[in-house]
Amino acid sequence: MASQDYVTDSGSEYTEYWIDWFLGNKGNEYFCDVDVEYITDRFNLTGLNQYVDRVSLSVDIITDRQQINEEQPEEVKRQLEENAKFLYALIHARFIITLRGLNKMLEKYRNGDFGFCPRVYCKLTPLLPIGLSDTPRVESVKLYCPNCEDIYNPKSTRHSSIDGAFFGTSFPAMFLQTYPELVPTHNSDIFTPKIFGFQIHDSAKLTRWRSLQKNKLILDMEKKNIDHGEEVPGGFAKPIPEYERAVKNSAKRQREYRSRN
Repeated sequence: MASQDYVTDSGSEYTEYWIDWFLGNKGNEYFCDVDVEYITDRFNLTGLNQYVDRVSLSVDIITDRQQINEEQPEEVKRQLEENAKFLYALIHARFIITLRGLNKMLEKYRNGDFGFCPRVYCKLTPLLPIGLSDTPRVESVKLYCPNCEDIYNPKSTRHSSIDGAFFGTSFPAMFLQTYPELVPTHNSDIFTPKIFGFQIHDSAKLTRWRSLQKNKLILDMEKKNIDHGEEVPGGFAKPIPEYERAVKNSAKRQREYRSRN
């Protein structure tokens, strides 16, 4: 086990393990703790050697099996450290869509570590990190809102510089499929700009089109038995008690049976 301490960018906090040091750095708040067993499983590293040189050495550094030699030139030490960071982030994208990883991200989601939707009618729905590409160095990380189903840029510049491939394109969908009770009730309310109570002409045309699309969406949601409304609470969806869930599922099955017959 490593005996040498790592120091964070702030220079004021010390930790014994590399992963703890990495997670403690400012700007890495979106990342979760990847299990060492997952990192050392070579199957989980398949294909990552095309992005990182000397993968085995980077794994040893991440898992504290080997320290960076302080006698090496500064450029070499910096490159080894950057390789370890980059490899950990790429492994992180694969880990968070496993059951264990989803569970760790659930805790961060509940704590609001990824921030909240800036849209007023979403009423502080927590956000989820998402990448627009699974290929590194293509696009920075974005934040997905399960309510309005749109994406936003992170508020902090230190977060907006994170590569989106470190979270991948599939994470939010996998997360909400695994925890369907966290899918919020969609708010169908939209804002209409007015002057002294009257709609602006050009904006009115746009509003009529949006209202038409909204009505189509509501009809489609009703056909699929998806909850929606205008006066819905923000934040997390309230858990449905087991007996209510059973009654709701029974009613749904009855409707499906009648529609088929």
